[in-house]
Amino acid sequence: MVKLLLINPGSTSTKIAVYENDKMVFNKTIRHDIEEIVTFKTSYLQREYREKHILEFLNEANYQLVDFDYFIGRGGLLKPLVSGTYLVDEKMYEDLKNLTYGDHPCNLGGIIALDFANKVGKQAYIVDPVVVDELNPYARVSGYQGIERRSAFHALNQKAIGKRFAEEHHKNYQDLTLIIVHLGGGISIGLHQKGKVIDVNDAAGGDGAFSPDRAGALPIFPLIDEAMKHKDDIVAFKKFLITKAGLYSYLKSNSVMEIESRIKKGDQKAIFYVNAMAYNINKHIGALYFAAKGNVDALIITGGIANNKYFTKVLKSFLPDNIPYYIYPGEDELSALASGALKVIKGEEKLKRY
Repeated sequence: MVKLLLINPGSTSTKIAVYENDKMVFNKTIRHDIEEIVTFKTSYLQREYREKHILEFLNEANYQLVDFDYFIGRGGLLKPLVSGTYLVDEKMYEDLKNLTYGDHPCNLGGIIALDFANKVGKQAYIVDPVVVDELNPYARVSGYQGIERRSAFHALNQKAIGKRFAEEHHKNYQDLTLIIVHLGGGISIGLHQKGKVIDVNDAAGGDGAFSPDRAGALPIFPLIDEAMKHKDDIVAFKKFLITKAGLYSYLKSNSVMEIESRIKKGDQKAIFYVNAMAYNINKHIGALYFAAKGNVDALIITGGIANNKYFTKVLKSFLPDNIPYYIYPGEDELSALASGALKVIKGEEKLKRY
């Protein structure tokens, strides 16, 4: 029996799970206080904070690190990579630690996995990191020489949901054209064609629709003016744009559930900005719909916010009636991590090197 520990750090949570072969036997979502999380200047500085919480919960569930054969983390911001399962080595660890390609809590997936693996002499893997890059050439062009659009999105979940949808509808993922919208702390909207995500917003770097705590794409000149006000600490300003912007900047909350509670009490301001977020998301869906020439087999809504029936109803109200529309609440990231690792462990796929 192969025993896996899965580690999936998000903006305000850390999800962990224990798999025995392909069966999940334990899982836990550790919620982090946003006010506490933002006190850390970089994601790497959260390392010990998150590891301490993980070890506490494992201990409560009567698990020790020595019990596990492999440690599997969510992939972070790295150089562009093809889809697959990768060994976490020292080079990858250093790039994640030093924020070589950017800063996001998902960087901690590989870092914590290798920290734990090294303690017991085992291996650490990541699967379909956020930098999976399958963009078509046109999607890379930004409109400014020297700045190229990059692929940084919820690759793990989007790929897993696309394949799950295809299987449930007795189709091949490679034969479908899908628009998949991941609704979470960040929002990514991807166009899937022939098994590849050929266009998607940089959900980690200020592109696309605004989210509960990220600004998304902003008007350029006002953004430059605002950045000049923060030129003495531009790193902190960048962090602010992905932790305290979006709905949080308007409503002082990034919890869609808490905001929905306010809406039920008649909070008109909350109603307005939630509707604005849905409208903004719809605009970006529309862009990909036309990029696909309107030939889309399905629009799929997934991610944590897809559990919120109020928001998905509002979002649907902005969409055309004739588009095939499916909701897959939550995300398949933990099972996707396990599946990717097990394919390598069983010899069905080759382990990739960074």
